[in-house]
Amino acid sequence: MRRAERLTGLQWLRTIGCVTRTTVKRPLEHRPTLRLTAMLLLVWSGTIAGAAQEAAPQPLALNAAVDLALRNHPGVHEAQAGARAASREIGVARAAYLPRLDFLWQVNRATRNNVFGLLLPQPVIPAVSGPVLGTEALDGVWSTAGGLLLSWEAIDFGRRSASVDVARADSHFAAAQREVAELEIASAAANAYLEVVAADAALRAVRANVDRLEVFAKTVRTLVANQLRAGAEQSRAEAELAAARNRLIEAQRNVDIARLALAEAIGVPTTAVAVDPGSLLEVPATPPVAAFDVASHPRAAAANAQADEVRARDRALERSYFPRVELQSAVAGRGVNRDVEGNPSGLGLTVPNWAIGLTVTFPSFEIFRTEARRRVEAERLQEASAHYDRTLQVLQAQEARARVVMTAALQIAGNTPQQLQAARDADTQARARYDAGLTTALEVAEAQRLLADAESANAVASLGVWRALLAEAVVKGDLKPFLDQVRAPHASRISQ
Repeated sequence: MRRAERLTGLQWLRTIGCVTRTTVKRPLEHRPTLRLTAMLLLVWSGTIAGAAQEAAPQPLALNAAVDLALRNHPGVHEAQAGARAASREIGVARAAYLPRLDFLWQVNRATRNNVFGLLLPQPVIPAVSGPVLGTEALDGVWSTAGGLLLSWEAIDFGRRSASVDVARADSHFAAAQREVAELEIASAAANAYLEVVAADAALRAVRANVDRLEVFAKTVRTLVANQLRAGAEQSRAEAELAAARNRLIEAQRNVDIARLALAEAIGVPTTAVAVDPGSLLEVPATPPVAAFDVASHPRAAAANAQADEVRARDRALERSYFPRVELQSAVAGRGVNRDVEGNPSGLGLTVPNWAIGLTVTFPSFEIFRTEARRRVEAERLQEASAHYDRTLQVLQAQEARARVVMTAALQIAGNTPQQLQAARDADTQARARYDAGLTTALEVAEAQRLLADAESANAVASLGVWRALLAEAVVKGDLKPFLDQVRAPHASRISQ
């Protein structure tokens, strides 16, 4: 039966064919049917095998995971769209340098009564024109109007340039925020990848412990059945095995959760992701400590760009109080279907007009609102400057912590092989003492627990160093050195 289980699908078909020819004598006309059935079975088995191969996800390298995150994650798309929109605002601000040309065409029917005097500027009562007719008739007349008005701000005292500077500063801030978002998303994807590799390594260690405990529990059952050991020995072995199986379930759960977190981090949630740890299971050689320019970090650059944006807005407010000098030129025409005496007339633009002039507008009382707004911007500048200083302090503290974590990770990675070897020796000795009847299952269980802990610690020791390298790269604001070291399979490494 075991030999039959190892046969491939084609061998099964050949075996079935041989049995049919040797044990059953069928008429000659049934042989094509058997051949057709065998061919269909072969095609079906090949289809199932091909589908299984297609369903298996391809292993994903860490660099590929980071690239997927930068391409697929909605957070990257959001930051990039915001940066592009802010960049387009510069063109909007520059458009203020262009003259303005307004075209008007209007036709209406209204009364022709008029009075002397004027109305203060208001948006309710329509403007009327013409002399007073001395009549209160409410009959209406048709009128038309059309014209062109060309306006250009000839002198702006730097107002439009300040507006362009505000848009440019906002664009720089948005670009810096995009770099921060890309750094955070890339580092989150790399960290999620390391979490999956660590969870897989821990799962293998826990599964190996379960296998050892199953063998030990089986041995104890045999000894207890032969009355060579007390029943308490079997209870202890069974309890340790059950606890190890629970830890195996938890380890499998951690693997599944880590894979879901990785899929979310690379922008393909709920997708099955397989990883290729490659050199991540080896302790990497740490690069020499490089000088840390904290001001070049994307977070620091974003904080500085935010302060520059506030300064640009303050300069724009300072120039908003200056006069507006506009050069204007207009061409217009009017028409009405009755003249002053009430005689019929055409609706064409029979009364043309043109004008050219210079308009100076000075909002003198606007100074109070401008100064109030500048005081607000001054406080915001203080806030932005304090935020920049705090960002620098946080980055410097994180860089110092990263160096401490790196030192500890390297020391642990150098110590775990000795811990593992000592735990293996202790387990071997405990098993030998137990087989010789010199100890109980309690000592064996404790030795195997120590061995399981040592295997788990040794399995993730290298990943602790990789995590420290990743943290250092994030603090310095550049993941490229870390990704290059991961990509190089033959880089010098510290052997465990």
